[in-house]
Parts: sequence; structure tokens; C-alpha cells
Amino acid sequence: MKRLAVYCGSASPEDPRYLELAYDVGAELALRGIGLVYGGGKLGLMGAVARGAKEAGGHVIGIIPEALVRAEVANHDCDELVTVSGMHERKQRFTDLSDGFVTIPGGVGTMDELWEAISWSQLGYHTKPVGILNAFGFYDHLLAFNAKMAEVGFVRPQHQNILIAGETIGDLLAKMAAYQPHTPIFRMKAEEL
Repeated sequence: MKRLAVYCGSASPEDPRYLELAYDVGAELALRGIGLVYGGGKLGLMGAVARGAKEAGGHVIGIIPEALVRAEVANHDCDELVTVSGMHERKQRFTDLSDGFVTIPGGVGTMDELWEAISWSQLGYHTKPVGILNAFGFYDHLLAFNAKMAEVGFVRPQHQNILIAGETIGDLLAKMAAYQPHTPIFRMKAEEL
């Protein structure tokens, strides 16, 4: 994995562990020689992950919609700051530029990015690993919900291992490196669906 997209929040929660986690994730990617592709913002966890990567000598690509550049939240310290027309183009660029996806804590936008990466993998638009860093148990309920969808039958057995979870960035990256792509829906026969 040469570059990873990191999905995370632009908010700064009161609990300092979240900003520290984002900074540490960025730094760890850089120390492993993995470039960062992220949302291009300077605020919250987004800004922290980019700072961590840059301060550890990493390469940072920010992908930000025009409206957020105009709102003056763009991080102009990125090695590359790509301005796009909107969120759909932003997510496509994440997919085009990265070898996988890491989701750290965030809110609604982060969930949108995560679920789209999973959905696109399931369908066959990409075969890249999709990871979630469940630090501090932040994603316990989401992982339980994902398991419930599989248990009920809304996630096919072939696709139940798309979402890769780890409690530390090292553990998660190791699992992502070992990921074996599944059979996407586009290559399945009707009787397999």
C-alpha cells in the first residue's frame, strides 16, 4: 500500500484522545512510507492527521470541494491540494488515488465515505481494503450493526469480510495488507445473489 485514504471528522471533540489518535495515525503512515490522501481540511481530526503525516516526513494529498475552500477551511500545507466540484468527485478521487481506505472516528460525512467505499467494493468498482480503526471502542455499535446486517442476510457471505476492523493502527494495517479481494456482485450469477 503506497497511499491510503483516511476518512475522519473535521470536528475537534473535547476528549483530546481523538485529536491525538488522528495525529498518530498520520505519523504512523508517514513512518511506514505510506502517503496520505484525506479531505483537505485544516480543522479537527482532518487537520491533525495531515499534521501528523507532514511532521513525520510523509506526503499529503488533500481533496477538498470548492465550497469548503471558499469557507477558508482548506489546508494549504498539503503537498498537493486538489479542489473538486463536490462530494461525489471527492470520493471518486479518494478511490482513484489510494490503495485502500482507513476510517478513524468521525461523524456523518465520515460514515458516508466509509459506507460508499464498502458499497463500491461489494459491487466491484474497486478491490481495495476498507479498514476501520475502532480506537476507544468508538465503532463498537457500528461493527455490531454490520454483523447484524450479515446475520439477517442483507450482507452476503461473500462480502462479510470487506470491512476490516482493528483497535490499533498497526493491527489494522497488517490486516489490510493481508486482505484478499472477494467476488464482487458484478461478477456473480443471479443464483449466487
